[in-house]
Amino acid sequence: MTEFRCLPDHLRPLADKFYRSQHSAMRTRAAHRVWVAERTQIIAALCLQPMAHGQWLTSLLVDTEQRRQGVASALISHALHGIDTPVWLFCHPDLEPFYGRLGFAPCPSPPAPLAERLQRYKKKKILNVMAR
Repeated sequence: MTEFRCLPDHLRPLADKFYRSQHSAMRTRAAHRVWVAERTQIIAALCLQPMAHGQWLTSLLVDTEQRRQGVASALISHALHGIDTPVWLFCHPDLEPFYGRLGFAPCPSPPAPLAERLQRYKKKKILNVMAR
């Protein structure tokens, strides 16, 4: 059975350990609320960061052996439950249909702090902004 929870700050290093185990450069920060999916150990994580009167969803990662089982969708649903402010994310264009099924839509004019980050990130990656 998969369990979902928001990690207390003192357990945030567990998410960083998970990211490292997946050979990812992603890391948590003090400003993040870190959500995880667990099956005896962490199998997925994401971060929510307050941004521009809403939340910025970052660092979504599912263990390579646990993908295509609905873990990411369920984790996002648990993390966003009860959030009534906008939530933005950056994603590769190929992932837009996935996020669209979760209620996200393309966001042509994100808040200034996100637009600035997007411009920096687009120098190295192909990314779009979506919002819910």
